[in-house]
Amino acid sequence: MRPSPFEVEIIYQDAAIVVVDKPGGLLSVPGRGPDRQDCVVRRIRNLFPACISQPAVHRLDLETSGLMVLALTAEAHKRLSFQFQHRKVEKQYLAILEGVVAEERGEIELAFRLDVANRPYQMYDPVQGKWGITRWEKIAVTGHRTRLRFTPLTGRTHQLRTHAAHPLGLGCPIVGDRLYGRGKPGDRLHLHASRLCFQHPGKAETLCFERPAWF
Repeated sequence: MRPSPFEVEIIYQDAAIVVVDKPGGLLSVPGRGPDRQDCVVRRIRNLFPACISQPAVHRLDLETSGLMVLALTAEAHKRLSFQFQHRKVEKQYLAILEGVVAEERGEIELAFRLDVANRPYQMYDPVQGKWGITRWEKIAVTGHRTRLRFTPLTGRTHQLRTHAAHPLGLGCPIVGDRLYGRGKPGDRLHLHASRLCFQHPGKAETLCFERPAWF
């Protein structure tokens, strides 16, 4: 297994959790095959030998950068997972889209499912797909590109990428998206998890973290 050159920056840590800034291009969890084992989870386990074997409570796409929280104990994993499953976690993303979005803000509700003949592509399917809900707000337009803030209310696979690119969504793919847009090999996906808020699994306090986008 060849180690990835991407660095994972630790933003916060205590006895129960670790919050990191994941670089784009690094897996969140192990994939299939020996060449897809380097990931955030494996690196955290190497840094914290007492960590549970499955510390991930959520994940970011391979190409998406930004904030992730991982549990170091079984109890922390249980409590954080509950928050994610019941939509008690606040998540915000920054993105740059190809094209000009005319409206100032809105909400997208569309259903997608895996296209088994073209993995990992997610296809629109209002009958068998899983419904995803995304709120968005325009930040700025520069040339033929739009900078947006996404607030996903659900956590479906490729939710922001499909909601941005599909004609029933914003109709403007995220810059660098090789799966749903016009990205080419070597392009970086302009999607970054910039804000993450949740209740600490062992304390009666809400933790909020923010990380500026690299773009």
